[in-house]
Amino acid sequence: MRGMILLLLLLPQPALAGSVVANRTLPAGTVISAGDVSLAQDQQGGAEDIAQVLGQQLRVMVYQGRRIDPSALTAPTLVGRNQIVTIAYEKAALRIEAEGRALSAGSAGQIIRVMNNASRVTVSGRVAPDGTVIVQQN
Repeated sequence: MRGMILLLLLLPQPALAGSVVANRTLPAGTVISAGDVSLAQDQQGGAEDIAQVLGQQLRVMVYQGRRIDPSALTAPTLVGRNQIVTIAYEKAALRIEAEGRALSAGSAGQIIRVMNNASRVTVSGRVAPDGTVIVQQN
């Protein structure tokens, strides 16, 4: 009997993972930084690793001490609506740039519509990680 109890104690036990909670009240649209969140062992559910929430943008307000649910996170918005952006057309070694106005908001990788300020032509392009809009040839 003692052997059986010893064997059960030596078996791997499931670790109780904590949950990522807000250190302060975070309004919607906040890009999460390391000082905004911490890991609480007493709460279950939600994001379990701080690394998966850092750099993400909140879609809803999260109050201090509440857990952060992964469904409340989105990629950060790089281009805002009506923001002046650089439109770039690239083909092989050729790169043409122009100034334009974003007609919608977008994060890296999203396709948005942009109006060229000089010609007033509207084009669609993919938002690059640096905030420029890359236009592809159809």
